[in-house]
Amino acid sequence: MTLLPLPGLGGMIEEISERHKLPQSSVQEALSEALLKGYERYRRSQDLDAQYTEDYFENFDVELDTDEEGFRVLSTKEIVEDVENADHQISLREVREVASEAQLGDHVVLDVTPEKSDFGRMAAIQTKQVLLQKLRDQQRKLIQEEFQDLEETVLNARVLRFERQSAIMAVSSGYSGQSRLEEVEAELPRREQLPNDSYRPNATFRVFLKKVREGPHRGPQLLVSRAAAGLVVYLFETEVPEIEDEVVRIVAVAREANPPSRHVGARTKIAVDTLERDVDPVGACIGARGSRIQAVVNELRGEKIDVIRWSPDPATYIANALSPARVSEVLLADSEERQAIVLVPENQLSLAIGKEGQNVRLAAHLTGWRIDIKDEAIYEPEPEPVAPIATDSEFSEFSHSNDNDSDPLPDAIAELDDESDIEEIPVDLTSDDEEVPVAFSADPQPIAPALEEE
Repeated sequence: MTLLPLPGLGGMIEEISERHKLPQSSVQEALSEALLKGYERYRRSQDLDAQYTEDYFENFDVELDTDEEGFRVLSTKEIVEDVENADHQISLREVREVASEAQLGDHVVLDVTPEKSDFGRMAAIQTKQVLLQKLRDQQRKLIQEEFQDLEETVLNARVLRFERQSAIMAVSSGYSGQSRLEEVEAELPRREQLPNDSYRPNATFRVFLKKVREGPHRGPQLLVSRAAAGLVVYLFETEVPEIEDEVVRIVAVAREANPPSRHVGARTKIAVDTLERDVDPVGACIGARGSRIQAVVNELRGEKIDVIRWSPDPATYIANALSPARVSEVLLADSEERQAIVLVPENQLSLAIGKEGQNVRLAAHLTGWRIDIKDEAIYEPEPEPVAPIATDSEFSEFSHSNDNDSDPLPDAIAELDDESDIEEIPVDLTSDDEEVPVAFSADPQPIAPALEEE
């Protein structure tokens, strides 16, 4: 079989593997594809008038021989009676000269390697260009396979350099012994950095893997973050065994790692709950003397963290979310639109709102309610709507319509106005010999007794 020499093939594969941090099998695969593209270029240059379809060369393959330091081009052809395309077919008569047991429809692999002088300089240049592209494709493919299942998890990272305000970091998948990649570059954009972090070369951080980019693009394929809320959740899961054991659960997290103003520091609110009566979820997250939450704060470089108790009652949940401010009352103004009015004492007003509105903004994000803070001393609830009063003309029409109605009540009242209808009944209030008259009327309250001197 013909062999096109490639001096130092084994050493070249090892060097490319180390330089691009790829396994040698991936380098060999990329080199085979590049050489096949070079052969395709060679074939097209042999017959410029021929029309080759996109899948014309799919039955061709390149075999690398690292021992002999060279490669071969092989073609898989179908055995037919009459050959119509010599690149894809071979006659049965020709095959039976070598293998008498061959049958129609079988496939054979043939060596179609061109001579070294025929391969040409342009084909070699094409091979080199395609090899670089295939190596990049192999890197993206490996990264995709290695990190696709690690999205939205936390990785250890090391700072390499800065590019256009983005920190380029080296991360590893953590698959010890099984990883085909040692370290992979990841991008930490400016918006995903923490203001108190110091990204010096070789400084190590824990980062949240937000996305594994697909397709060709400039820059690293992995996008990581230090400002994601998922990083806080991971840190609490690591420090609080009750969360890992599912005794305490994290219900919601609201984080503002990069506030809109530089005068406001980073802050996070986290709502926790438990189904165990004997467990305090807030106390479990804080730890003895604040040891657990302090470990999270140290990792986030001093970020303020409020741990609050979740409640199914919206009013209670909103009041807890505004911690550390003390809330007097929560009015659910519109449950459908999720709008609430919170009344606080005057000395708690600024604390409830927070610096530049940060506290109430995080509470609204945490609860999903639109919160309006009011001073309880000056708050006046909106008056309830009053039924409309009838006008003079409407009242006249109503009176006229009832003129002909028979109503016995006015007639009875008119009869009672006559003094002759009042009956005096003697009642003994003093002694057996003295009688005091008491008057009664239609009014259920008795009229005061009239006493007369004898």
